[in-house]
Amino acid sequence: MRVHIVNPSHFSYGTGFITPRWMFVLAAATPAKWGDPILSDESLEQFDTDRLEKGDVIGIGLHTGNALVGYQLGARARARGAWVVYGGSHPTLFPEEAHERGGAHAVVKGDGDVTWGQAIEDCVSGTPKRIYDGGRVDASKFRKARWDLMDRKKYVWASVQTVRGCPKHCSFCSVWRTDGQEPRQREVNPVIEEIVELRRMGFKFIALADDNFYPVTLEDLRMAGRREDKTRYDELKALRDERFELMALMAQLPDDLNFFTQITMESAEDPEFLDAMRKAHIRGALVGIEAVTPEGLKDVYKDFNLAGEDLVERLQLFRKHGVYILGSFIFGLPSDRPDTFAATAELAKRAGITFAQFVTLTPFPGTLDFEQWEREEGDNMAMVDGIPVSRHWLIPQEKRPKLLTPHPVMSGEQIRQGTQNVWNNFYSLRASWQRSDMLKAFRNRVAFVVASKVMLNAFGNTGLSTDSARASRATKLGGIGFSLLQKMFAAPPMPDLPVPVSPQPQAAQQPAA
Repeated sequence: MRVHIVNPSHFSYGTGFITPRWMFVLAAATPAKWGDPILSDESLEQFDTDRLEKGDVIGIGLHTGNALVGYQLGARARARGAWVVYGGSHPTLFPEEAHERGGAHAVVKGDGDVTWGQAIEDCVSGTPKRIYDGGRVDASKFRKARWDLMDRKKYVWASVQTVRGCPKHCSFCSVWRTDGQEPRQREVNPVIEEIVELRRMGFKFIALADDNFYPVTLEDLRMAGRREDKTRYDELKALRDERFELMALMAQLPDDLNFFTQITMESAEDPEFLDAMRKAHIRGALVGIEAVTPEGLKDVYKDFNLAGEDLVERLQLFRKHGVYILGSFIFGLPSDRPDTFAATAELAKRAGITFAQFVTLTPFPGTLDFEQWEREEGDNMAMVDGIPVSRHWLIPQEKRPKLLTPHPVMSGEQIRQGTQNVWNNFYSLRASWQRSDMLKAFRNRVAFVVASKVMLNAFGNTGLSTDSARASRATKLGGIGFSLLQKMFAAPPMPDLPVPVSPQPQAAQQPAA
């Protein structure tokens, strides 16, 4: 019996941008007695089900975007006599769908760090449970990834997770529902050990694949400090101090390391935190800006963000502290108007954003937007071959609607074209070269421009508002770009790199209550 772990994908690039960390975590959770699992990332090359033998166990990880192709893979695997187990955010939300559509023998809901091993054992004994509820495991039970099973030459960036969960409640996001609003931070030493292992292999670009690297804001601390019972304040202060302990260790690592993470805009109010990020080689961060108007921020339940000129000033603070921003924007919000596109593009330039992504509003399952959409449309929901468009992930790409929600004043094509114009404007050759001026070496500036063009071709116009032809073309161009970036971004291995020694815990400054 062999264990297979597969990351399904509609398209294969040949080279991947960021390692799908969950695969290597499940590899670590696979009982040793079954040997090393066989890992297959379909974003590199398609999985051949002829490799499967009767009695093999195949774990298939799904998010909503790859659900249909994952179900098709699972059905083929079951026909080969393999035990089929699904996990990931989508099966967590729709476990029965994985049985009905994907030929599942078992579904793991929630975290798989513990339950995956049990699911394998039960499959081998012929008695798999229909559903395994992994819940939200304590951070002490998080698994270190099996990076020894990875082909280093297949990925541009590596990934490490330091925390799961996000305390926010954005309307378009399901993370706070699937991973919880209570941050679960990994112990510092295992995180550092993973990072060192990856640098030893020759990775110098590492994504901190966190829901929110800044889980405790200064305002959170101030509010907790005003309570008569200081228990909550102590809890939050401890989480914050652990962040600083982690960053102090990261600061001891080689200077050629470049980390990228995801944080909320509120972190710009915390210069101590931003300075610690800079010292820890955290060079960039994805910040969910979403909208540039107060009305747009209210649309997505994100009015803790700023708008207009206040937004520009806030974003510029990141760069002043040496942290470069990938700004994320959403178009197609109810308050958007035709002039929103140009206004967003102009603000992104003035704010000094290094990279940006522009997506169209699509209600994904598990989100408040999705629930509202289904509630408002009700029995009037449009259908494609008997499938409601609210279940868009079950509709083949060639038949899938290009834009899934109506807008009060703009057509779907207007929103799609407006979004693409912003992509083209922001990632023009001239604009990309101008943004590369923060780099001194000519070679690094060239790499920046190449990365910008890869960003445009791989991710611009490839969302649910595009068509399969455009997506296929983008995939081909993105694959070429990823291969080039892998060669440009690789670093000489450092097999003898030591693990940093933890300094005395350095408590962050105590905010005023």
